Amino acid sequence: MKKSFFKFLAKINKALLPSYSKRQLDLSKASKLQMAIIGWRVYVTKNALD
Repeated sequence: MKKSFFKFLAKINKALLPSYSKRQLDLSKASKLQMAIIGWRVYVTKNALD
């Protein structure tokens, strides 16, 4: 149940949230909001793969 929820959430994230790796964002220059989005995407992806 938990894994399927995070897979669904990952699909929503991919559709709605920006991809900073495609934009080649430098992490040292990222704003706090951008860092929060990156952290959220990492958290969801990690839980979807477990």
